[in-house]
Amino acid sequence: MSSIAQPARVLLDPLDATGAAVEARRWLWPLLLLVVCVSASGTAFSLRWNAGPAVVQELQMSGRLDRLTETEVSEEIQTASRKALVAGIAKGVFVMPMLTLLLAAALWVFAWLFDRSAPFGGLMSVAALAMMPIALYHLIFTVCALAQHSLSLERVPELVPASLAVLEGLSPKMKKVLGAVDFFNLWSVGLMGLGFSSATGMRKGRALLLCLALYLLFVGVFSIGLPAMMAGEPGGRGGPGGGR
Repeated sequence: MSSIAQPARVLLDPLDATGAAVEARRWLWPLLLLVVCVSASGTAFSLRWNAGPAVVQELQMSGRLDRLTETEVSEEIQTASRKALVAGIAKGVFVMPMLTLLLAAALWVFAWLFDRSAPFGGLMSVAALAMMPIALYHLIFTVCALAQHSLSLERVPELVPASLAVLEGLSPKMKKVLGAVDFFNLWSVGLMGLGFSSATGMRKGRALLLCLALYLLFVGVFSIGLPAMMAGEPGGRGGPGGGR
């Protein structure tokens, strides 16, 4: 029972509980919790998502709408809902464990670069525990989504407002930048810094700054840099209104 309660204490008492959980190699239960919560949020979204407007808009943009009957359009909407369900569950079961493993590998590399020795099991615990706020976000999202009669894609980011991207009047570029200022993501970064410090013996302040720098690098590359490069490619979504 303590193997379940100890990782949960990380959310309530991160300064004291994180080090103990890392030393005890508590990574299985946090990972299972992440899988369940992310899969549940994907399922809740698919059950409440009103796929009709999004599918019709996509068909209009592709020029297929005029060639389809009402029955075929209905089938396209049903197919989109099923794909959303499968994608949501697959994200929880396959994608999130893989991301956790990659995060642990990245932490191992940076521990080696900074001449810090740490067992991979300890760094796997750091990565899994750092995902606990993400699991909490998906749990809250599940409850909020199931409480809705229907959901649109535009409504999803506002369902659990956790970042500055929900502010009104922002340009698409500013939304991407301010989206990095996310409560749950920064909470996760803080836990990762505390865990990395416990696993490697690095000073807490230095470990927190390192993990914050890694997070900003990740956001800069994958949330801003790559989408901007793809938008500028031939046939991409560049130009006015091209980005999100």
